[in-house]
Amino acid sequence: MPKDTALRDQLIYLLEGGNAHAKFDDVVKGFPIELAGKRPKGSAHSAWELLEHLRLAQNDILRFSQSGDHVSPKWPEGFWPSTAGPAGKPEWQKSIRAFRKDLVEFEEMVRDPKQNLHKKFPWGDGQTLLREALLIADHNAYHLGQLLLVRQLLGAWSK
Repeated sequence: MPKDTALRDQLIYLLEGGNAHAKFDDVVKGFPIELAGKRPKGSAHSAWELLEHLRLAQNDILRFSQSGDHVSPKWPEGFWPSTAGPAGKPEWQKSIRAFRKDLVEFEEMVRDPKQNLHKKFPWGDGQTLLREALLIADHNAYHLGQLLLVRQLLGAWSK
């Protein structure tokens, strides 16, 4: 058994939204599609913008962690959707599925004992798989909190 199994388990728990963090599926479940493109008063983003930003940023971190050949989108426009709302429910659902798929793929890297959590990638400027896992967890927690707040402000949260 690898010495860092406990660390890997804790990272997976954090990535999936443990402890004080909202879980992705809880935040997006049953979201009313007709509200997805609305920005509540005082909010800079709609639910769609936040969902897509989560998906785009997580995908970028995943692909960067897999290969030095990955080219990140241009900041900031490449990390935010061009519209305030999705074209419809199928686009909303597609984004949710892609987010989940990328998270599972990243978690598989973290679970793989052949992946050294502490070794610097040969590309980048000192990033490690551990650092990227913490980055995804931190970024997702922040924006899921925003998405939950948008949902509350729109009157679409009953928990």
